[in-house]
Amino acid sequence: MHGPRKLPDLVEAIYDAGLDPSLWNNVVTGIRDFVGGQACGLFSKDSISKFGVTHYYCGADPHYIRLYSETHSKFDPLTVLPPHGQIVSIPDLVNFDEYRRGRFYQEWMRPQGCSDAANVVLENSNASCTVMMTVLSGRRMVDPVMKHRLSLIVPHASRALLINRAMASQLTLATALAEVPDNLACGIFLLDGFCRVVHANSAGHDLLAAEDLVRSVAGQLVTSSAEANQTLREAFATRHEIALLAAKGHAFSLLSPSGELYVAHILPLSSVLRDGSERVVDAVGALLLRKVSLGGQSYGELIAQTFDLTPAELRVFLSIVEVGGIPETAVALGIAETTAKTHLHRVFAKTGVSRQADLVKLAAGFSNPLVN
Repeated sequence: MHGPRKLPDLVEAIYDAGLDPSLWNNVVTGIRDFVGGQACGLFSKDSISKFGVTHYYCGADPHYIRLYSETHSKFDPLTVLPPHGQIVSIPDLVNFDEYRRGRFYQEWMRPQGCSDAANVVLENSNASCTVMMTVLSGRRMVDPVMKHRLSLIVPHASRALLINRAMASQLTLATALAEVPDNLACGIFLLDGFCRVVHANSAGHDLLAAEDLVRSVAGQLVTSSAEANQTLREAFATRHEIALLAAKGHAFSLLSPSGELYVAHILPLSSVLRDGSERVVDAVGALLLRKVSLGGQSYGELIAQTFDLTPAELRVFLSIVEVGGIPETAVALGIAETTAKTHLHRVFAKTGVSRQADLVKLAAGFSNPLVN
């Protein structure tokens, strides 16, 4: 066994474990040696079921750690948990003679050569399941010296566990936020002031790989439309939040060389998401590319229900979006151009738009945003 650590070194190790939880096993060993106990562990205790799970420990046989979780956590003296940060020994909790006659002492403590334990609640942000530390004292009772030494550790261990929880929460949030864009069917590109791709979601990478609607040229995003490229360059080149906010409501349609229609949106990225240095590698905005695909009859029915379109008007609507203008629609549907125009004007009136390009954007709003 290594000699007891000095308090400053032990405190430093505790905060290291706050950043890297894998270090807790080494830390509990240092705490045991510093306090002068036989074993030490960090465990969770459910205040309702009394079920306990040991997370990190030293000085105890793994067999007894399993027994504690499976059976004996229900019989330990911690029936009522002490207040946060208060160190209590077993005589502080129960009548010691009764305790020595009970199952916990006879079946769990005594076989390990232990008689007493110092316990303290370190973290109770989850009211029904707190995180505790225990130091088993061996044959001698927990004395004031042991409690004092443990009290020097408790505030630092509590803070380290809060750091663990905060980091885990942020990691969970970051993972969830990263997964959401990857489950969207629209391509999302984070671009810097030179329209270079800083990040793209899965759908965005698929679009780049297809080299149809968009391509990456020396890291710069290039679309199949010269006009759209100019719009993007002007919007992103300023690297100024006001200019991007002005572009936020601007949407435009793109036609890929293979004939597929997309709707593009430019969105600003808040300066909160950047470090304020305005480096050229910072993402200043996002480009969203959404394929205009009604994905089957159900979307057409939804559009018809929303705008009270007749079957004939819906067919013209869908044909304008998927096929092209009036001449192409007339041929595709086998109707006269004058009939197609009549239905189109009624569609304009009911939907509140006045251009065929706006119908494309409107249709995109009814497409499934999730990856199929």
